[in-house]
Amino acid sequence: MPALRLLGRKWLAASDDLVFPSIFELLFRFVWLVLIALVVEVLYPITWQCQTEGWHGGSFVRLYLCGTLTLQACLMLLLAALAQQSARGTITETDVRRLVSPLLLLKVFLVLPEIGLNVMGTMWMFCEVIQCTVKDKFSSIVIQSIVLFNWVQLGLTVFGLFMVFDPLGSVNYGDMQDTPTQVRHHRKVTGLWSRRFRWAFCWLKRDEHGKEAFQQVAALLSALFRSTDLVPSDVVAGCVLLRVRQKRETREMRRIQMLNDEEPIYTTDVNKVFSETPPWMNLDDALHYLRLSIAAYGWPYVLYRHCFTGFCKLARQLTCCCCRPKNSIVTDDNCCLCHFAGVKYMSKLSADDIIFASFNNRVFELPFCVIVDHDRESIVVAVRGSISLSDIFTDLTAGSEKFEADGLPEDTAAHKGMSMGAAKMLRRLMPVLDRTFQQFPHYDLILTGHSLGAGVAVLVALKLRPKYPHLKVFAFSTPAGLISREAARITESFVLSIGVGDDLVMRLSVHSIENLRTKVIQTIHATKLPKYRIMLNGFGYALFGVPARDLESTWRRPEDLEANNSDDSDALLVQSVSTEAALVSRNVFARRFSSARLFTAGRILHIVRRKRMGIEKKVRTQEPTYEMRWACPEDFMELQVMPRMLLDHLPENVHRTIQTVIEEKHSYRVTHVV
Repeated sequence: MPALRLLGRKWLAASDDLVFPSIFELLFRFVWLVLIALVVEVLYPITWQCQTEGWHGGSFVRLYLCGTLTLQACLMLLLAALAQQSARGTITETDVRRLVSPLLLLKVFLVLPEIGLNVMGTMWMFCEVIQCTVKDKFSSIVIQSIVLFNWVQLGLTVFGLFMVFDPLGSVNYGDMQDTPTQVRHHRKVTGLWSRRFRWAFCWLKRDEHGKEAFQQVAALLSALFRSTDLVPSDVVAGCVLLRVRQKRETREMRRIQMLNDEEPIYTTDVNKVFSETPPWMNLDDALHYLRLSIAAYGWPYVLYRHCFTGFCKLARQLTCCCCRPKNSIVTDDNCCLCHFAGVKYMSKLSADDIIFASFNNRVFELPFCVIVDHDRESIVVAVRGSISLSDIFTDLTAGSEKFEADGLPEDTAAHKGMSMGAAKMLRRLMPVLDRTFQQFPHYDLILTGHSLGAGVAVLVALKLRPKYPHLKVFAFSTPAGLISREAARITESFVLSIGVGDDLVMRLSVHSIENLRTKVIQTIHATKLPKYRIMLNGFGYALFGVPARDLESTWRRPEDLEANNSDDSDALLVQSVSTEAALVSRNVFARRFSSARLFTAGRILHIVRRKRMGIEKKVRTQEPTYEMRWACPEDFMELQVMPRMLLDHLPENVHRTIQTVIEEKHSYRVTHVV
């Protein structure tokens, strides 16, 4: 940070990104240099005995051998200097790395003689143009291998240039305020992302809303890093630093709680947690409806959970293509009803209990099932979560749009992608519910879903509630950027939302990503470590966790991190160490995309793994594994960079957590009774 300027344009790499590539290439070239030196020692005297002399014989070979040896030595010296210069200073101290650009430019120019020498080696070894036969088998194999590896290395160099090439790199940043030039640049970036999506996901262009989704996601990606000069490695390093910073803040909060002798926020007493909730809010029913939510994922989830035996488990539930009834309750499935087979297998229900199943999966259109649950006398609508590219584009269409339903404030806004998904789902769902409730008029209506399915289920419930006032929603891992705060408060009476641990999606919204962008820049300015050290530390943190010494030694002034929590853009400018760094960080706190602040819905039960203290770390005790509390939507407005932030979102882990809590609750009760 900032991006590297070379050949008159900006690239998607920084001057401190060359440490590891240079060292890696240096090691390879050292091996080549040793092998070439051995070959020169063996072959150089023999070249005087070639059949012909001159440029078709010995002189040609001697030029190739000496030129390759000299070039490899020069490149090794250049790579060593490049690694040393790239390793200097922190991420924002670009002045100390001012020699990186000319050294890199020199290396680019040395590609030309390298190509020339490699062509000579190819002509000698593979084309039989040069009349100088190598009888020594070892020398012949070494030269052929070096020629081939050189072509591979040149190909990787071209691929690397392609990866870090910025199509808009020739545009000067100038003033980062919202000038007409900057607005045009923003539009160009949006158009560039849109073209990339149309090329990479060409099969989605045929989708009715594919183009609209591409435009929305492209605008989001362009806006998130507008007025910044971050490169991808800066974002990775910033996330590593943010992990250290968040662990430091957590430690400070615990210390303050201990000093103030505050009561723990979380508790292991399940009865105490549910003592003031309606009877329908309980973990047993939640576990039951979570299983139905997981069943809506169909056959892909069965194969994911049972990689080797999944097909055998599905085979019993499949329907022969010839035996499929014409008036089937299943729509948009394949000829053997594989999705339907997955639903039956995971839900442990018979086909008669599934009233309707739609597996039409497009942008803004989600599969769902309508199930009759006779044990609990309810009609269950299970909405599938994200599992396809179409679902991901629905997720990423994260802008806000007006959401209208009876009983909601007029200015209510909701996640655009989920709102459109709810509207499409309602067109298919309403006739099915009318027919079903004519058959089972005394049954309750339950909606359930996981992840994207949870968000859509909540919005569908808001639309259905005037007609079905007693409906309930069991939502799991509900996305954060779902609905306005007042509407979220209304849903607390009929929506139970359960989240586990450090679930990423429960904290994922446009607002939280923009805050993450700001904190990444703050931590980059606050650290005193070079980027290569941060990357090495990141590997260590992934394997062994963050050591206590790094919580303080990572930063220039640790006390400044608390000051950075305020939304004061001047804090960044004070910590900037160069004019350019200050320029690209200006106004980074200004909201660029989100026009409304959206929250997660329902009454939120947050379950976390209990931290074992003292002797519990060494001796297994009968104490509960998890603890929980009722949280509010504001608790999930900041992204947490944690090791389990993806694992805690997976439906099988949510299911395992709730099941463990229930089992330990019963076993703990039995132990105390005895």
